Amino acid sequence: MRDLDPLELKAEADEVLERTARRLRQLLQEAVARLDPFPPFPGAFFTYGIEIDEPLASDRGRGCVVLAPDGELYELVIGEEVPLFPEEAADPVATRKEELKPLDLHPREYVLLAYRALTRVVELLLERQEGRG
Repeated sequence: MRDLDPLELKAEADEVLERTARRLRQLLQEAVARLDPFPPFPGAFFTYGIEIDEPLASDRGRGCVVLAPDGELYELVIGEEVPLFPEEAADPVATRKEELKPLDLHPREYVLLAYRALTRVVELLLERQEGRG
C-alpha cells in the first residue's frame, strides 16, 4: 500500500465521486429514454416530471426536486403570474406559472438524488412491464 498524502486521498475520493455522478447521469438518461410516455407531474398543468424525494440530500432552501423528460434534475417552482388584463385573472391556466430551474449540485448530492431518481424510473418501467404482461 502506497503512502498517500491526505490531500491526495481527498483528491482521489473526489475523482471517484465525480466519475460516479457522470455514470449515474448516463444511466438516468438511458432509463428515461425508455419511459414513454413520460408521466405528467401531479397537480401541474404544463410540467412533465417525477418528484424525487431524498431526505439525505434535502436542502431547506430548495423546493421540489423533479426528474424531467431530458433525464436531468430540476427544482420545480409553481406560482401565479399577475395578469396584464383583468379578464385573464378568472382563468387559472392563464395565470399559472410553472418553471423547471436547473440545479447546481455537488457530485455528492447529485449521486444521492440521481440514484433515487434511477430507482424510481426502474420501478415505473417494471410496473409498465407487468401491466403489459
